Amino acid sequence: MKWLRFEHQGRVGFGTLEGDRVHLHTGDMFASPSASGETLPLAEMAWLAPCVPGKVVGLWNNFRAAAEKNGWAQPSEPLYFLKSPASVIGHLQPIPVPGTYDGRVVYEGELAVVIGQKTRAVSVDDAPSHILGYCCANDVTALELLQRDPTFPQWTRAKSFDGFGAIGPFIDTDFDPSSAHLRTLVGGRERQNYALSDMFFSPAELVSRISHDMTLEPGDVILCGTSLGVLPMKAGSTVEVVIEGLGTLSNTYG
Repeated sequence: MKWLRFEHQGRVGFGTLEGDRVHLHTGDMFASPSASGETLPLAEMAWLAPCVPGKVVGLWNNFRAAAEKNGWAQPSEPLYFLKSPASVIGHLQPIPVPGTYDGRVVYEGELAVVIGQKTRAVSVDDAPSHILGYCCANDVTALELLQRDPTFPQWTRAKSFDGFGAIGPFIDTDFDPSSAHLRTLVGGRERQNYALSDMFFSPAELVSRISHDMTLEPGDVILCGTSLGVLPMKAGSTVEVVIEGLGTLSNTYG
């Protein structure tokens, strides 16, 4: 199933996508939602982020190719940071230029994992049952903030400006990331193309490991990290993150 959230004539709702129509549901997407029987054309709706996470966990150095090129050692455990939930936007929503930062801003095409139920200290084998599904993501970063203060790496601020957490367009509950590729296009030009199987820590391993550190709640998002091809964006650039089977997440910077 492909779950999405939308706005239609001032009304916020959610449902499943079939072809070019959305089958509306009531209740809680993460707790036995019920089909209302109403459908609406997708073309009349404004896309929203497919979930409203309480927290967004992002991975650093989780791809072998990027680690090899940059001389990074293979991590012994997932290396992660937190992004503000307020940074989250959906498909076709703009990524604003930060008002308090004028340095380089980079795109990072990634796979996002959406948690489906309360998850605490689960095993790798049990982790898939705690995942609702997957979607595309653009983990935007204010690059020059990261090490601007030599006494304090600013991961949270660099990753948490409004619009810096694009996810969507929908959550696919049947997606299998093991054999898929991700491509990132900027202005229609391919900048990233990598296999999701190149991760040091698979989605199931990430859910398991992180759930031993903190309780994950329904709707929380884990960004699996990115690989080669990250570059700065210019204002006005449209960035598309394309994953086979998950569609295309498109956002314009500026």
